[in-house]
Amino acid sequence: MDLSALELMERHAEAMFTQDSRKRLLGINEPWPGSPPAPRFFLGRTIDGEAVCRFRHDVPDPLAERIAALCADEAAVSDFRTMPMRADAYMELLQGERSTLGPCFLVPAAGTEPPSHAVRLARADSGLLRGGFEWLIDEIDYAQPCVAIVKDGRAVSVCRSVRVSPRAHEAGLETLEAYRGRGYAAAAAAGWAAAVRSTGGVPLYSTASDNLASQSVARKLGLAFYGLNFTVY
Repeated sequence: MDLSALELMERHAEAMFTQDSRKRLLGINEPWPGSPPAPRFFLGRTIDGEAVCRFRHDVPDPLAERIAALCADEAAVSDFRTMPMRADAYMELLQGERSTLGPCFLVPAAGTEPPSHAVRLARADSGLLRGGFEWLIDEIDYAQPCVAIVKDGRAVSVCRSVRVSPRAHEAGLETLEAYRGRGYAAAAAAGWAAAVRSTGGVPLYSTASDNLASQSVARKLGLAFYGLNFTVY
């Protein structure tokens, strides 16, 4: 299935946020119980020069329409740190307190075959999370698929679905400090992506523009960069 950068950005927004019938943002779409407040504004700019705008449910319509018109002139992105052309205007108009910026990737099927040592984890496998990932035990029923690389009798790198929609999953990736730099993160992400595709979903990977370690994993996996997200809180 070939999806355009715009279609991928639409699916990214669907996975990241709960939305009402008008596509207004209601909350952060975490799969476990509870939902943090949504940002006031989400802007997804693509490598093709198209944009996806979403506004929190309480942003007045006239203001949303004004900002959406500004978004239409945003340029195509190619660099992970490229701020929106009108970032200052968005912050001022929305009375934003802070913003975030980060690249968005597709995990392609070609070249990211799951390694044989990637293990799909369920509740019955919780014992493998002891010794570094105890905090994940309470989430394991929700953050599925959950795939780990197991070494020395325990999970040392885990990739799981931390945002889920019917059409796409977003990856959450963690590796124990002592096991970093050995390719385990990339292997766990590849195994997770294959598990997501088996459900009919699209595996997506996004991070922050200043998270160089996460971007390094993206390079090792040969992920396809399709755009940048910008959020105002």
